[in-house]
Amino acid sequence: MVLENDIFLDDVHLKIRDEVKDFVKWVDPKLLRAMDAEEVDYPHDFYREAGRRNLLGLRFPKKYGGRELDWVADCVALEEISLFGFGMGCSYAMPIIVGEAINTFGTEEQKKKYLVPILKGEMVSAEGLTEPRGGSDFFGTNTVAERDGDVYYLTGEKRFIAGAKEADLFLLYARTNLDPKVPGHKALSAFLVEKDMGVEIAETYGLMGFRGMGTARIQLNGAEVPAENLLLGENRGREVFNRMMLPERLTSAASGLGARAALELAMKYANMRKAFGVPIRMFQGVSFKIADCITKLDAARALVFTAAKQADRDPDSYETRRLVSEAKMYGTQVGWEVINDAMQILGGIGYTQVYPLERLLRDFRLGLIWTGSNEIMQLVIQHEAYRKLLGSNFEKERDIELDAIEAHKIAEKVYE
Repeated sequence: MVLENDIFLDDVHLKIRDEVKDFVKWVDPKLLRAMDAEEVDYPHDFYREAGRRNLLGLRFPKKYGGRELDWVADCVALEEISLFGFGMGCSYAMPIIVGEAINTFGTEEQKKKYLVPILKGEMVSAEGLTEPRGGSDFFGTNTVAERDGDVYYLTGEKRFIAGAKEADLFLLYARTNLDPKVPGHKALSAFLVEKDMGVEIAETYGLMGFRGMGTARIQLNGAEVPAENLLLGENRGREVFNRMMLPERLTSAASGLGARAALELAMKYANMRKAFGVPIRMFQGVSFKIADCITKLDAARALVFTAAKQADRDPDSYETRRLVSEAKMYGTQVGWEVINDAMQILGGIGYTQVYPLERLLRDFRLGLIWTGSNEIMQLVIQHEAYRKLLGSNFEKERDIELDAIEAHKIAEKVYE
């Protein structure tokens, strides 16, 4: 691959990228084919090998199996992994996502029991956010957790959980304050729930893309979860959720950069395929699409890495939420557009299974929907931008309204 951009990377990041490239070459194409044909429910060999190579959860402390690196390192790795598509990217990202909750809010016992085997590739984790009666309205969660002594009994459903069919551990949210007058953001708690505590697979979905990941709906019919598996504290799920949106969305953003695979495939094809006696890359209808795709990917990568650096600086700031939301929205949108343009360049053959473009197209369509739809990202972006704008000290800023020739006509500035 030749279209990477090194401007944000230091020697450590470049070394990680080389390691991940070597890992990507190790993966047998037969696994991708088997996943897309739904012959396997989860890429266990891929996941275990990533753990064996110490490539999972790069940011986490070494004593738990990480490398104590930064968000840029995770994003560099995810771009390379996501050349396979969103399925493999999600398998790689889940330790980053669930691991974030355990590492940030977990007890020492929880970290040793769960984070260590996750980073070794020995335990598959999953996160359940969506419910059948709620998608974007996360705090409208209907799943409840009732405590009896040292045990919580969880009852409810979660769906669209990537990896659920094969997962050993779930990060789940449930309402622990059952007073209907208490709003959801003050009533939810986060739990680490092992499958054998009472998680039942109710439905395994047949998906347009993103196959081979065992995406499923689960049922909790009084699942028995020890109180020691409560994360952070009762009715503090909002704090966990707010932090979890960082890894959820930043990993999605970085995965969108995997569309580079489609672009490079299209570029090679355009250089070899001839029409009217010349390579089709000589025609502006093709070459301009390629130029636009290169530019979009470079812009998306710059935004993703900027958001990554901001996340390292201050993971809980308004600025971080805005930039991460921008990166998720733009990165996944660019990924979708680039793959569509790549297919257009290949023409009819791109629509067949002779090339992997049709699989990538089906995979990447999910990016615009999951971890908060891109419409939700737009809401967050403008909300956080207004929060900063309206809270600014304008005495330190230039008043650009005064630059107008007739700025003095105050009577003409009517707002109500």
